[in-house]
Amino acid sequence: MSGVRPYVLASVAVSVDGYIDDRTDQRLLLSNADDFARVDRERAGVDAILVGGETVRRDNPRLLVNDPELRAQRVARGRSAYPLKVVVSGSGELDPGLNFFHHGDGKVLYTTDAGAAVARRLDIDTVSLGATIDFGALLDDLGRRGVRRLMVEGGQRIHTAFLQAGLVDELHLVIAPVVVGQTGAPRFLGDGDFPRHRMRLVDATRIGDVVLLRYFPKETS
Repeated sequence: MSGVRPYVLASVAVSVDGYIDDRTDQRLLLSNADDFARVDRERAGVDAILVGGETVRRDNPRLLVNDPELRAQRVARGRSAYPLKVVVSGSGELDPGLNFFHHGDGKVLYTTDAGAAVARRLDIDTVSLGATIDFGALLDDLGRRGVRRLMVEGGQRIHTAFLQAGLVDELHLVIAPVVVGQTGAPRFLGDGDFPRHRMRLVDATRIGDVVLLRYFPKETS
């Protein structure tokens, strides 16, 4: 069965100096309440949410649509209450006690051949993409599963891979009035051979003390 690759929406909140977290054990909350509500609405409108294994281990997110009204609207449209949850981990080394595995509806792990052997202990649909993670093949598989709109929420390695490969259709970049300034703290993007054109800015919206910038990375300004 063939499928169309999903529309990819990348979503991230960063400090003024480009960090997505600091070096402490406690997660740095960069968004405010109104922006978290906006993200919840975006989640409610997608078929799947994707994060990397490092984000699952570091932040222990549930990756849910939190507003019960939004969930009810999804069900009324004939969809599951929650989007499919997707984790990408080349090593397959994930703790089965993490929140990711115990909340929501369907879940899938994309990994490597070596990672698939490690992930056998996990009660999750596991797809090996070969010796390395092929993100194009990942999107192809999600398309075959009926995923038409995918929200990518990080972290650094995932955002880097998607943007570097030119796979992001829309980028939501939230700038928070915070400076982290810690060498070694996770940043939005790592090193990579990225497309050099100027992305098209389609909207800039103030949400309380943060600013949401919407870009179409595949289009030029």
